[in-house]
Amino acid sequence: MRQVAGEAGVAVMTVSYTYTRPDRVAPSTRARVLEAAERLGYRGPDPTARSLRSGSTGNLGVVLGEHLTYAFEDPQAARFLAGVSRVCVENRLGLVLIPTRGEPDDVSRVHEAAVDGFVLWTTAVDDPVLEVVAGTGRPAAIQGGPAVPGVQMVGCDDRAAARAIARHVLSGAQSPLVLSHPLDRDRWAGLLRGPATDVPFPVTRARLAGYRDAVEEPGGRWADVPVAVVPRNTRHDGRRAVAAAQDEVRPDAVIAMSDQLAAGALDALGDSVRVCGWDDSDLATTLNFPSVRQSLFDQGVACAQIAAGLTATVDPMPWELAVR
Repeated sequence: MRQVAGEAGVAVMTVSYTYTRPDRVAPSTRARVLEAAERLGYRGPDPTARSLRSGSTGNLGVVLGEHLTYAFEDPQAARFLAGVSRVCVENRLGLVLIPTRGEPDDVSRVHEAAVDGFVLWTTAVDDPVLEVVAGTGRPAAIQGGPAVPGVQMVGCDDRAAARAIARHVLSGAQSPLVLSHPLDRDRWAGLLRGPATDVPFPVTRARLAGYRDAVEEPGGRWADVPVAVVPRNTRHDGRRAVAAAQDEVRPDAVIAMSDQLAAGALDALGDSVRVCGWDDSDLATTLNFPSVRQSLFDQGVACAQIAAGLTATVDPMPWELAVR
């Protein structure tokens, strides 16, 4: 920068302003600086050095506990990230996606991320990344949990919502089937009877607990309820899981942890079976099944506002039943 200033016959600050605050430099002077920079091969102030000086990168980091493609393929993840993006656009912030899959380098990748704050999506209670994020001292928010000191949790009461939707669908049912998200990072898929609800994924844990509440409150046995676990949250996987479960059960009601899985159940069983989903997406409206209505977009907005330092806390997010 000093060389460019000498070549153009201006102060070093004028060179800096030419790139960072061009409105403060006369057009003729700016042209002279840019011509000198071109001759010397200078590309402008280094963004890394500038961030070190200012203490800000202008970026938010989203720690995604899934493959990177999940952010673009899963409708719920896309809605959540759309909410994060809204805050980034309104505050002229960049967005950095940091996928983590339980690999050895996850911790270092998150620790070294050049971001001003973190948003976390779908992680496990024993994920070492949680401690790293909290230890950076940067503002951070996590959707759905787990609750970690130094990281604000954003989400609705999944257990209460799961209990309510299950009660609605179980009324009169004799042979219910639960369609569950993965229970571990290995994404085991198969059929269980009344699995333990202390799984490492907080959202899945809370929903299983709510379903168990709805089964046991009228005197039913959770240990007898078949739970089909899928490897991925897709309509295709829901259809396959229900088709495979029919070797052992003939469900007359399906309680699914997402609208995609519920749609897959209808594909496999037809519309004579009662089915419920989660998120009240267009699928629930089109296929006319009940669902838990929550706004992942609003939750993304709330997480991003915390990560950007715009607010410190938020109230629990609302939910309601979309009964059909």
